[in-house]
Formats: sequence, structure tokens, C-alpha cells
Amino acid sequence: MELLPAANRIRRHFRGNRVDLCAIVNAKSGKCSEDCAYCAQSAKSTAEITSYALLGKKTVLQKAEDAGNNGAKRFCIVTSGRRISEKELPRIADMVSSVRSLGLLPCATLGLLSEQDLKLLKNAGLERYHNNLETSERFFPAICTTHSYREKVRTIRAAVSAGLSVCSGGIFGLGETWQDRIDMAFALADLGPDSIPVNFLSPVTGTKLGRNKPLPPLEALKIISIYRFILPDRQIRVCGGRLQTLGEMNAFIFLAGADGLLVGNYLTTLGRGYAEDLDLIRNLGLIPS
Repeated sequence: MELLPAANRIRRHFRGNRVDLCAIVNAKSGKCSEDCAYCAQSAKSTAEITSYALLGKKTVLQKAEDAGNNGAKRFCIVTSGRRISEKELPRIADMVSSVRSLGLLPCATLGLLSEQDLKLLKNAGLERYHNNLETSERFFPAICTTHSYREKVRTIRAAVSAGLSVCSGGIFGLGETWQDRIDMAFALADLGPDSIPVNFLSPVTGTKLGRNKPLPPLEALKIISIYRFILPDRQIRVCGGRLQTLGEMNAFIFLAGADGLLVGNYLTTLGRGYAEDLDLIRNLGLIPS
């Protein structure tokens, strides 16, 4: 109870009272070659999800327009798989340009791209690239074996070199220790992303971690607060698993130091209505932006 108000003071000092809002579209679902233990889209998952190839531009822009009309400032195009193909890259670059024309800041999560690929997207109007570390370097091999922690770091550095803003964080509740959580926070401090997404595992039947129990709400809030201490001037954005983990304590995320939110639905799970989150932010005297 002492930690949360201290983190809240740090948030106010460095970040003010604005809450940065982003929304995503699952632009390509399932059929993934990677074996990430938490993911319903993984090659090893037997979870029942809808799989489909890359969506058309019209569908993506409809999702973007809906997000913008409901208060989102950023819109992220997300695809499953190790990385998008060479044929998909120009299609997504075209989507990025069109999202930018709607007045939104385009973001993308497209896998382990090269600096050349990222510069192409930057020239198309991409604002921010997202690639999570997921957990500590020590614990990462227990979560994924088809790509490495170092490949993720390489992609993040390539995005910085391409002149992009970077979004990188992780997932909590995977079975990691507190030391893993702290180690990832300091790794992020070294890499310097602008936005730190904080996700909480929502166990999905059919995945390797499907029997894990969600984190206790107070432990989840403690994670947010400690990340605010270690990364005082970064956007700390609460994303997947928020409602499933925090339940009625959802409102405490901002008092624990968060200043960003993923609104709308997630990749394979439902989120919360835009209006409910906007009401929550405003009722706390904060400003959605």
C-alpha cells in the first residue's frame, strides 16, 4: 500500500495526467511456426482459434477508423508468425500510410524484421515498432525455443537505427521469478523503448501454460509500480490480461503508475468496451490522449 502512491507520484512527475491510448487489429491470425508457451496461435497450441491470412486493407482501415472514433491515438497492425513475408511487407506499408492519413499514429508488430524492412515501413509513415522481450534472458528459453532473446534484442535495435519509436515489454505470470521481472526491467532500461507494455497471462486451454493460475491482483499492481520506479519517464502501458487478472481492481493501474492503455479487443481474447475505459480514465481525473 506504500508502494502504489509512491509510484503514482513518480508517474505524475514524469508523465503528467495524460493516458496514452492505443488499439490493435489482429491482421493475420494463427498458423504460426513459433512455439511460444503462452500463445494460442503457437504451432504447439491446440487452442480453438480462428486462423486467417493477412486481412485486406479495407478491413484494417475500418478497424482503425473505429479505434480513432473511440479515442485511440495509436493503431497497431499485428501479425502472427516469425516475421511477415516479402510479399506481405509492401501491402502492410500501404496500410500504414492509410492509417496515418486517418490522423492516427501507426504502429506495427510484424516479427523479427531487418533494419531495411523497418526503414521501408518508416518511410511509409510508421511511427512505432513493437517487439516484446517477453521475460528475462535467463527465463526466455523456457518460454520459446524457435527464436532467441538475442534475436528480439537485435530487432529492437534495428528499429531504433531505422528511426522508429519502440514499444517493448513482456508478459507476467509465465512462471518467472521476481528476479526475472527485475532483470527484464533493467534490460528494457538499457534498450530504451518509449513504451513498455505490461501484459498478464490469461491462461488459454490448449497452450503449454494453460493450467497456470492468473496472478493475484495485488501482485500485478506491484509489478506495475516497480516498473514505474525502474523506468520512471517511460510510457507504461497495461495491455493483455488486465481485466482477467485485476477484475474489480482494474481502476488501480493508474494509481500504481501506469500511464498507457490498450483499449478494445486483444489478439485472440476480448477486451473491454471503449466507452467503459474512457469513463474510468476521466473518473480518475486523468486525460485520455
